[in-house]
Amino acid sequence: MQYYNVGKIVNTHGIQGEVKVMPITDFPKKRFQAGKQLYLFAPKNENKPVKALKIAKARQQKSLYFLKFDGFNSINDVEKFKQFDLKISAEDRGQLSSDEFYYDDIIGLDVYDLDEQLLGQISEILSLGANDVWVVKRSGKKDLLLPYIQQVIKKVDLNAHRVTVELLEGLDE
Repeated sequence: MQYYNVGKIVNTHGIQGEVKVMPITDFPKKRFQAGKQLYLFAPKNENKPVKALKIAKARQQKSLYFLKFDGFNSINDVEKFKQFDLKISAEDRGQLSSDEFYYDDIIGLDVYDLDEQLLGQISEILSLGANDVWVVKRSGKKDLLLPYIQQVIKKVDLNAHRVTVELLEGLDE
C-alpha cells in the first residue's frame, strides 16, 4: 500500500494524550478531523506504518493542530511518538479537479517550452502566497522559477510525464 505524508508530531500537549502536529498538507481541515484514520510512521522507517490511529478529537491553534487519538489517554501513551510522521493511505487521498495536482504528481515531470525544447525537470514546489512556484532543475544553468499561473503553465500531462510552458519575458534570465 502507498502512503502520503500529511503531518509530523512535533510534541505532546498536556497530560491527557494530546499531540501537537505540524501539517504537511494543503488540506489540513480535511485530514485532521475527528473520525479520520491516520497511519503512524517512525522517523527513519518510511516503508511500514507503526500503527493505524483514529482521531478522537482535533482542534487548530495558529499553524498547528492538536490531535487526540482513540485509546491514547495519557501523555505516557503518546510521548514516544514525538517526531513521528502521520500519513494517509492512497485510498484516502481523494480526487482533485482537472486543474489541481498533488505535489508529488508534479515533481519529476519534464518541462518543455512551446518550441518543444526540453528545459529541465521540476525538482520542487514553493508555496509563496498568491501562487505556487515550480522550480525547474536545468543542467549547466541556474534553476528556472516558474509561477503556477495560466499565462506560464500551458499544459500539464501526467500520463506523458510532461509540462508545457510559455516563458514570459524576464523569467529565463
